Amino acid sequence: MATKASARVRTQAPAAQRAKLAGVAGAGREEARFERLVYERVRLGMMSALAVRDELTFSELKALFEVSDGNLSAHARKLEEAGYVTCTKSFEGRRPKSIYRLTVTGRAALNRYLDHVEAVIKATRQG
Repeated sequence: MATKASARVRTQAPAAQRAKLAGVAGAGREEARFERLVYERVRLGMMSALAVRDELTFSELKALFEVSDGNLSAHARKLEEAGYVTCTKSFEGRRPKSIYRLTVTGRAALNRYLDHVEAVIKATRQG
């Protein structure tokens, strides 16, 4: 029967692998804060969808991610505040219409995040 200590030792990554992963994950605090901003499911989805489509309306995004108006609005606002997306508001007839677009800064942040994820996957597979 294995003791807790021996079980703990077996599940820990070797020191070299931990160091490699720490180097991959060791972004600066400011960069890490923005990675967390992109990481969240709805925000990552919004940015990914806007990376392949020039623009999407609020209604399209809401249907795509199956979230409430308030939830989508809160996520969109965080991305706007970071300068990752822009929102253009207008009216179509008497109905409000919000159109979202990914900014150059947003595309760069998405690419940094994807590069980071790819590096973590590569380091993990090599371990």
